[in-house]
Amino acid sequence: MESHAVVFTGPNQVVFKKITSPEPGPEDVVVELHHSWISNGTEGSFLRGERISGDVAWRPGDPAPFPMVAGYQKVGRVLSVGAAVRRFAPGDWVFASMSKVCGMFDNQFAGHVSPSVCAQGALLPLPADMDPVAFAGLVLTQVGYNCGTRSPVTPGQVAVVAGDGLVGQWAGQTLAQLGARVVMIGRHPDRLARFARFGTTLLAGSDNGAAAVRDLKLGPVQVLVETTGSAQLMRDYLPFMARGGHMVVAGFYRPAGEVDLQTTLQQFRHAEISFDLASGATPERLATTLQWVAAGRLDTLRLITHRFPVERAAEAWALIASKREPVLGVVLDWPAARKDH
Repeated sequence: MESHAVVFTGPNQVVFKKITSPEPGPEDVVVELHHSWISNGTEGSFLRGERISGDVAWRPGDPAPFPMVAGYQKVGRVLSVGAAVRRFAPGDWVFASMSKVCGMFDNQFAGHVSPSVCAQGALLPLPADMDPVAFAGLVLTQVGYNCGTRSPVTPGQVAVVAGDGLVGQWAGQTLAQLGARVVMIGRHPDRLARFARFGTTLLAGSDNGAAAVRDLKLGPVQVLVETTGSAQLMRDYLPFMARGGHMVVAGFYRPAGEVDLQTTLQQFRHAEISFDLASGATPERLATTLQWVAAGRLDTLRLITHRFPVERAAEAWALIASKREPVLGVVLDWPAARKDH
């Protein structure tokens, strides 16, 4: 089956082109995309050749992960369904994650491709009378929701979110909804401004903002969500953590040699710190996150800074890479969306 896709053909090379998708089977749903949401961090590291799968870093001797169809989250309408599909029908609005493609480095995991051939389990129905773009980044929204709900927190306790990207934004929103006093540490004033209505914001300094958090005198930090990929940051905040506090580890950490766990963890052990390792998505979390977005408990639309026609995906990536202007949420609009107007 012929499709069009955003393809990473080599390091820092982005092409919108025709590709081949497999013929759908009885358990498959074919979706015509209207919008897909770029995951700046994860997709960016794939584009640079730093990963070969979701959380697996590229190492010398590994194959180069190209060509590949980028992404993992999109919304659109069902074109057709397989004989065994009962939950969906042509015309339904759906969120979709992974799709199947042919001729790529990994043929099972593809996002920015239309029509998309998706297993029915990779789809969720969208609420009626809501802007479908709000759900186009649902996997990444779910990562933030996961980070915010991993650790027990009671109203009034202090939670620090390190990183002002999309995962940090949604983690902070989730913690605020749970009643925590949230402090976001970041390096981008424009992004921090988008979070200001949910909590306190601080620019990170040489100590990752730890001293500034201390000077707020809010009390011990119960939850630290680390989204930046900095192990040093966790050490910087250890003196200000509550005994029995929690650290949620959600960044992408590049290989750095062997790790002596006894030596590395001993300093955290003395404070009885618990670690939560947030990764991936589950159908249950995706469904709950969708409900939170639909109910207005998580804001997605106000995090979109740029939208590009999918044919200009290379321009979108040039902007993300260069940061020549403030950029956060980037959505690709597909031809089917333009037919709606």
